[in-house]
Amino acid sequence: MDIGNQKIALIGLGYVGLPLAVEFGKVRPVLGFDINSARIAELRAGKDSTLEVGPEELVAAKQLEYSSDRIKLEECGIFIVTVPTPIDTANRPDLTPLIKASETVGKAMKAGAIVIYESTVYPGCTEEVCVPILEKESGLKFNESFFCGYSPERINPGDKVNTLTTIKKITSGSTPEVAEVVDALYKSIIKAGTWKASSVKVAEAAKVIENSQRDLNIAFVNELSVIFDRLGIDTIEVLEAAGSKWNFLPFRPGMVGGHCIGVDPYYLTHKAEEVGYHPQVILAGRRINDNMARYAARNLIRLMLKNGIDVARSTVGVMGITFKENCPDIRNSKVADLVKELESWGVNVVVADPWANREEVAHEYGIQLGNIDSSAKVDSLVVAVGHNEFRTMKPSELKVLCRTERPVLADIKALYDRHDATDAGFTVFRF
Repeated sequence: MDIGNQKIALIGLGYVGLPLAVEFGKVRPVLGFDINSARIAELRAGKDSTLEVGPEELVAAKQLEYSSDRIKLEECGIFIVTVPTPIDTANRPDLTPLIKASETVGKAMKAGAIVIYESTVYPGCTEEVCVPILEKESGLKFNESFFCGYSPERINPGDKVNTLTTIKKITSGSTPEVAEVVDALYKSIIKAGTWKASSVKVAEAAKVIENSQRDLNIAFVNELSVIFDRLGIDTIEVLEAAGSKWNFLPFRPGMVGGHCIGVDPYYLTHKAEEVGYHPQVILAGRRINDNMARYAARNLIRLMLKNGIDVARSTVGVMGITFKENCPDIRNSKVADLVKELESWGVNVVVADPWANREEVAHEYGIQLGNIDSSAKVDSLVVAVGHNEFRTMKPSELKVLCRTERPVLADIKALYDRHDATDAGFTVFRF
């Protein structure tokens, strides 16, 4: 099968799709497609609000064009789908974006097309959910007149070291011949090389367990932090001591948000339950991690009450709303859960974040970003995200932001020396 210089359509230009479109656009014709016309307009203007791709990289992709016109997709022979795969309020997979993208591709593709999915799904989703939609919308027969591949995304938002081309890429295809084609296609841009899986389902499973494994390891240290808090032991000091052994895994406790680690395990457990198995370890880890925002808020309240602070008339400053440091991504941010829990106690909460988009935060969570400074002091502080702007501050500088004599500092990311913070006048809580 020779794909020559066939034009690639990248469906979805977010954190995953745009870097991919840019790299392919340096070596072959690419159509970057997104239904968000505002997103298309900003990219045409040479700007990326996700901050994943710089202006110079956008310029370097000379064969990349952007469009929200579905008719343009008919020019393409290869389609790469990178739309989100979220969960609903009941923690069930929400395949709506994937289904709609498959319908759009099915209407546009012609005989000989290859459709590659990068969105994280459960094992079997591509062939069980997406392929029937492609067949219905196109009138073509799977593995006869069109083919599929799966190459899971491994984008780490905000990471400027481990980028798309420097991370080994898993590839797969619906036939052995297509698997070779898909592998060669990605090899043309991935400097770190590829790993060709034996089937689409294996590639899907490999992706979903990557983040499930991280989720469980974080759940373990989160549970340790709950235990050690009751024993009066500092968790970070314990982990640092244990880390002196060469094979101790350096996981840290924290609130698990974002589009991957807090979401992907539910895709795997959903499929497991479909085939008659009720996962226990995976779901136990999810319960622990999903409860950490409430745990942090309640410990903050407990310490404020202990320090004589009138909680119902207090103001707490929360520093950071994004799901991780030094990036504007607010998807599935557990800081929003922490804010909601504090507000349920009658606390006035002021959230500040130099990286987050104000309009996006207001739309997604109903939270109006504000300022925490010496002119609008607070009763206690939560440092929820490890942005560089917060990391470089000293506990004494944080103390200036507080009006109470004995404020509480909830140092969620353990950014500061515990003893320095205590010396500055804080009662300290951290995982």
